[in-house]
Amino acid sequence: MIPKQISAALVVFVMTVLLATAGSTEPMAIIKVPIDRVIDILNDPQYKVAGTKLTQRNQIWKHVGPMFDFDEVARRAVARKWRDFADTEKAAFTDVFAQFLGNTYIDKIQGEYHNEQIVYLGQNYHSEVYAEVKTRIVRETAEIPVDYRMRKKSDDQWKVYDIIVEGVSLVKNYRSQFASILRKETPAQLIQRLNDKLTEQNKRLAENE
Repeated sequence: MIPKQISAALVVFVMTVLLATAGSTEPMAIIKVPIDRVIDILNDPQYKVAGTKLTQRNQIWKHVGPMFDFDEVARRAVARKWRDFADTEKAAFTDVFAQFLGNTYIDKIQGEYHNEQIVYLGQNYHSEVYAEVKTRIVRETAEIPVDYRMRKKSDDQWKVYDIIVEGVSLVKNYRSQFASILRKETPAQLIQRLNDKLTEQNKRLAENE
């Protein structure tokens, strides 16, 4: 259930740049300033030792997780079918989907990070509550555009609800997969599918520690 269009190499910093900056209200600052913290974690010699990947992953997730508006990510990924979910199913789906995404992309970050450079192209406000930060990953042989769509919450904090890599939306990729499943199965069955995937992920990550 991982989007094929977004290659592992392109998610090198997709999660690393989604961290909070205390006291900042600018979308660009929410994206830019905390990159150094996660890059420091990725480059920290203590995590080059065998058996430390889980600790490193937890450190990355501690910074990354709070910056997602996972309620919005989940709602958009399911789209119109969201109304078919009971409140308890919405909560369960959001929780397991957040964990699944975290495992997927932090695993890629740990495996694929190779000191890429990031160029910040600017931030655009589409309204008082929606904005987009445009960036570019500069590698030795290519430059990859990565844009972050953000929404201001009721507490005035900007959070990311979608990532666009080379024109491909993370949310839309999952939306097409979930729509296909929900045409044949119930929300509860989709949640169970994700829980099964999460169990497999956790087992594999533990084995690769």
